[in-house]
Amino acid sequence: MSLFYRSTRDDSVKVTASQAILKGLAPDGGLFVPDSIPSLDKSFEELSKMSYAEVAYEVMKLMLDDFTEEELKECIAKAYDSKFDTEQIAPLVKADGAYYLELFHGATIAFKDMALSILPHLLTTSAKKNNVKNEIVILTATSGDTGKAALAGFADVKGTKIIVFYPKNGVSPIQEKQMITQKGDNTYVIGINGNFDDAQTGVKNIFGDKELEKVMDDAGFQFSSANSINIGRLVPQIVYYVYAYAQLLANNEIENNEKINVVVPTGNFGNILAAFYAKNMGLPIAKLICASNENKVLYDFFKTGEYNRNREFILTTSPSMDILISSNLERLIYRIAGNDAASNAKLMASLKESGKYEITEDMRIKLDDFYGNYATEAEDAATIKKLYEDTGYVIDTHTAVAAAVYEKYRKETDDTTKTVIASTASPFKFTRSVMNAIDSKYDSMTDFELVDELSRIANVKVPNAIEEIRTAPVLHDTVCDADKMCDSVKKILGI
Repeated sequence: MSLFYRSTRDDSVKVTASQAILKGLAPDGGLFVPDSIPSLDKSFEELSKMSYAEVAYEVMKLMLDDFTEEELKECIAKAYDSKFDTEQIAPLVKADGAYYLELFHGATIAFKDMALSILPHLLTTSAKKNNVKNEIVILTATSGDTGKAALAGFADVKGTKIIVFYPKNGVSPIQEKQMITQKGDNTYVIGINGNFDDAQTGVKNIFGDKELEKVMDDAGFQFSSANSINIGRLVPQIVYYVYAYAQLLANNEIENNEKINVVVPTGNFGNILAAFYAKNMGLPIAKLICASNENKVLYDFFKTGEYNRNREFILTTSPSMDILISSNLERLIYRIAGNDAASNAKLMASLKESGKYEITEDMRIKLDDFYGNYATEAEDAATIKKLYEDTGYVIDTHTAVAAAVYEKYRKETDDTTKTVIASTASPFKFTRSVMNAIDSKYDSMTDFELVDELSRIANVKVPNAIEEIRTAPVLHDTVCDADKMCDSVKKILGI
């Protein structure tokens, strides 16, 4: 065993992969990062002949090296099974000169399934490995997709409870319905009066409450997280970029070792960070294209070197990206600071105190591999409409942000490198926004009439995840203020 995980804010914190998964967040509020990034030890030729599960093992064995082969393969087998509606798990679709990596074929039709199908198994295996006797309480904030995917993953998993907080008026109707109808004796869903950043901050504060931690331990509970702050969530996301490359090679779309670009629509930065880690493991990625919506804090960061969340929070039609605090960016900041925890801690303290920080010129140079841009609401809708009219292919509002930004990148640079676009959600998750983009006449239809119409025009079967909620009863109707989140947790746990 050679790989350890350190906190981005304290060099002295050093744990194994399974311990990092269990903890979720480091005690000092930092995020766990590997002390080195291992290189892929299989050739791309070999990887191109593998199934998704086999590629997953080859990537994850390197990053989670305190898991035995048997443990890891068992977790993978339980995760990537019939929950997905295609054997490929993450198919590639070519449309309008780009390759769309469809990450929405899991139980909740969003990319979060790719990691949250396996996280419960990694977590319960980690608990056994570390002789944990407490019940694990998964505490998560969601901007829409993580919540449902985590609920589905942890529902009725023995030895766990899961509590999800979401912004009451900040998710799509389908996203909300998916969460509030979630079955499972160990599942709890709470809407908050506030936005996603309020929910995320509330969760971080609960994690950092040492007094509460002691009370919980005495009562036989301990917290862990399903957010992308958990390294057990991030590592599985590396897999699909490696798999995408292997598929391009298998389909003779690229030569061996040919470089590709990757475009990722993101608010929290975790999904593109996984692509950055894949590149550092040896995947031939040229440009990492970071696509933002109108909450363009990441675009401004790449343009100026300043991260500033002191701005208006905008509700958009791509709500999973409506984020002003990109917590996963901290992992990249730590790396470009030369893995210097003290420097990173200073910047994060500045973010907390003043809402902003600025990186040095030396750090900016290390961001050369990244390109950032954003799409307005009008550009987002126009991209959905044009792609559908030109090709018949329908994408959701988040993927459209990526497609719009990719178009801007192409025009700016004339770069003809073959490009993979991370397609992060099914259009069925955001039917009203998608159908309105195609034609405003659809606005008079109900949500589920729109679902059927989308199925017809896209010639795609309505996913099970949508069919299930047509008539599902509401099981969770609790709403609280952002400053009452901790009280809600205590009430659920009876402490």
